[in-house]
Amino acid sequence: MAGDKPVLTVEDLQLHFSQGGGVFQRRRAKLRAVDGVSFNLYQGETLGLVGESGCGKSSLAKALLNLHKPTAGSVIYADTDIAGLSDREMRQYRRALQMIFQDPFESLNSRHTVEVILEEPLVIHKIGNRESRRQRVADLLAMVGLPPSAASKYPHEFSGGQRQRIGIARAIALEPEILICDEAVSALDVSVQAQILNLLLAIQQKLKLSIIFISHDLAVVRHMSDRIAVMYLGQIVEIADAESIYSSPRHPYTQGLLASIPRLGEASPIDAQISGDLPSPIAPPPGCRFHTRCPHRQERCEREAPVLQASDAGQHLTACHFWPEIIAKQSA
Repeated sequence: MAGDKPVLTVEDLQLHFSQGGGVFQRRRAKLRAVDGVSFNLYQGETLGLVGESGCGKSSLAKALLNLHKPTAGSVIYADTDIAGLSDREMRQYRRALQMIFQDPFESLNSRHTVEVILEEPLVIHKIGNRESRRQRVADLLAMVGLPPSAASKYPHEFSGGQRQRIGIARAIALEPEILICDEAVSALDVSVQAQILNLLLAIQQKLKLSIIFISHDLAVVRHMSDRIAVMYLGQIVEIADAESIYSSPRHPYTQGLLASIPRLGEASPIDAQISGDLPSPIAPPPGCRFHTRCPHRQERCEREAPVLQASDAGQHLTACHFWPEIIAKQSA
């Protein structure tokens, strides 16, 4: 563990959206984007968050920062529950919690120069004067590997990788404690991805950041993460250190994700292919939400939801009724 004390504690976090239905939109259904998520983020660590598209990863990221107001649960930062705070109340915490978005072009104001984009958070939080802010912009550009001349240019004048460097510079402008990366490299070419990932690791070490790294790319998550949480249909089904997740996955869904990774000239060590489609978060299955796609399902899975709990003396948490039997059968 990178640090012994959590810098962020998430407890039973829920984010539900009301959906209209019926001829006159009288029936209101709940889309359970995030439905009872709990975890700790420790000082200096990177927690990877993986799962299929539509499992709730990005919704969780936005709920953590109050970009979407949580329906229930708590997000504890600096001994304060920031879940559901107003925008005005959240302002004092914005310096400490920042986000890097998936699409660097969409997240940057195309009408502003890079200097204005990077200076804006400093102006909002009333940090420094004009001269000190300009120096801070120059320092940020150097930190992310861009020349001083970038300050006078506009976002459209840069490549995708360069725009993401600008997005990273903006996110670290206020020297945050926690950085949430939401698919931060998925829109980039593979060669550029490696550069951005190495940049993030270097900045993390320099600023002692704690990072929540969200991605559907399991190889990227393994490279970046100290621990990994696996998310399925709004819930975390397994969480452990990265090595344990990849060498000894316990939840059938985690096994299925790892079995789907392409391998050159070799078969997956675990035969655990996932069948079927992700169910709707408006009407999730009863019991274990994965039971409709699980090759190991039993009657108990259809009626009783498993609890995420420690499956040994360590910190490997699994939400599966029958993981020991599954592992034993696979090992036989």
